[in-house]
Amino acid sequence: MKIVIIEDETRAANQLQSMLKACNFNYELLDIMDTVEDAVLWFQENTAPDLVFMDIQLADGLSFEIFQKVAIDAPIIFTTAFDQYAIQAFKVNSVDYLLKPIQKEDLNNALDKFTKSNKSATVNPLVLKQLLDSMQAPPKREGLLVKEGNGFVQIKISELLYCYSEDSITFGVTSTKRFIIDETIDQLFDSLDETKFYKINRGQIVAKTSIQKIDPYFNHRVKLSIANPRDQEFIVSRPKTSDFKKWMNT
Repeated sequence: MKIVIIEDETRAANQLQSMLKACNFNYELLDIMDTVEDAVLWFQENTAPDLVFMDIQLADGLSFEIFQKVAIDAPIIFTTAFDQYAIQAFKVNSVDYLLKPIQKEDLNNALDKFTKSNKSATVNPLVLKQLLDSMQAPPKREGLLVKEGNGFVQIKISELLYCYSEDSITFGVTSTKRFIIDETIDQLFDSLDETKFYKINRGQIVAKTSIQKIDPYFNHRVKLSIANPRDQEFIVSRPKTSDFKKWMNT
């Protein structure tokens, strides 16, 4: 069974491979891609695999953009951290999804559905529209519960300058303090207003109002000067640089 994995988090891709082996799923991994751009190029240049595991949020955008640029003649199992009630459209035709963190039982069920299905492998445009419609963002929250001492306090989202992940811990920084946030960077970013916050790389989110200066950086990236940096460097990943500049212009 030939598969490809489209996932922008190395740890998540490795965990998926380990779980597939634990499920006794016999497969040959053809490639792992972490961007929309790389996935489009791969499918343009290679024969379709037997199965695709595809994360929704990639380093340079939503994976649904791939289907707008290239046909994928293979079954898709999406992986996502989005709440299950927001993605009921995935239960359509041959499309399935796994909610992160992926559980072995859910993976087994998805694989079983795949092996037994006789439905068309191609994602139907109507199904794709349902998927896109289901991703409409819920109202963004205005408050954030953070740890302080042995308890919790609430801060205003508008006070956040940036957030970052370090040693699997998510921190939020204001002009005066640093807090521990009991969420992953991806979970936190999903709840923020994307007109005001940008996930510049896998481990950092910045508020537009906190950006003081943008300088060129090697390998076609840019480096940001941020208020109250606390020994952090803020470098926009190469796949996101162009989109980041557009975001700053809005």
